[in-house]
Amino acid sequence: MLKAFDAKMAAHALRLARETLQNEAAAITALELRLGDDDTVVKAIELLFNCKGRVVVSGIGKSGHIARKMAATFASTGTPAMFVHPAEAAHGDLGMVTADDAFIAISYSGESTELMTILPVVKRMGSKVIAITGKPGSSLASIADVHLNVAVAKEACPMNLAPTTSTTVTLALGDALAVALLDLRGFREEDFARSHPGGALGRRLLTHVRDVMRSGADVPKVRADVKLTDALLEMTRKGMGMTAVVDADDQPIGVFTDGDLRRMIDKVQDFTQVLIRDVMHANPRSIAPEQLAVDAVAIMEQFRINQVLVADADGRLVGALHIHDLTRAKVI
Repeated sequence: MLKAFDAKMAAHALRLARETLQNEAAAITALELRLGDDDTVVKAIELLFNCKGRVVVSGIGKSGHIARKMAATFASTGTPAMFVHPAEAAHGDLGMVTADDAFIAISYSGESTELMTILPVVKRMGSKVIAITGKPGSSLASIADVHLNVAVAKEACPMNLAPTTSTTVTLALGDALAVALLDLRGFREEDFARSHPGGALGRRLLTHVRDVMRSGADVPKVRADVKLTDALLEMTRKGMGMTAVVDADDQPIGVFTDGDLRRMIDKVQDFTQVLIRDVMHANPRSIAPEQLAVDAVAIMEQFRINQVLVADADGRLVGALHIHDLTRAKVI
């Protein structure tokens, strides 16, 4: 029967949790200091930077999990990469690897049977091999073109058995390689967004005004000489809480909103005698359809408005945006 979780157990658990973080932080710091005296990381970065194919990352067990994450990080930051399971590679998946690829093999012991089975073949194919191990004298290290040493003094595991600190250090090294490469490649926010179109950043940086604006018959607009009552009917039909006021060339010269209506209720006795040009806001805010949707958000926030007109290069009204359109598109 399990014992009840008491205060003594809580204190012990907290101590172990803190010691784990201290152990892993110290190991990463030690690796960082070691890099200052070792040019192998620079050689690895140069090899990866010059790779004409993909970066293939492989490992088994806990190292396999780190390899998957490393490949995913490379791929999302401008370095084409993929994970290959070493056991599957030995049974056909090695056909995915080409001479133009760079192969990263991860094994803390450096003696993974699965990796050592396929690496001679990888080498014969002409692929360059980077080994990440904790044993510089291991078989894996000796066969590699570049060896990266991720040795740790002790695992965080109290029994010094479960891969904990060693996998954290390897993961951190993978991030370091990826960050160095993305900077060398001139990787930008826009590039990141293109590989993350389903994420918030992708929506922000890839969504243009033309993608979310209302257009055609859905855009509320009236001529300047119509009565206010006609403009209100147009606002009601289109449901945007405003109407654009356009000239004979369909260029916006003004805008009238629900807020304007509320503010003038006490001032106007007979709405049927008021022309829209006398109560509209002249020189309305507009944006081009090819601009990013986040630019429309910036305009709305800056001028504290809920709608913005969309005009083409000739100044003609081609659309309109309501803040709700941007919300539905998850731009904001």
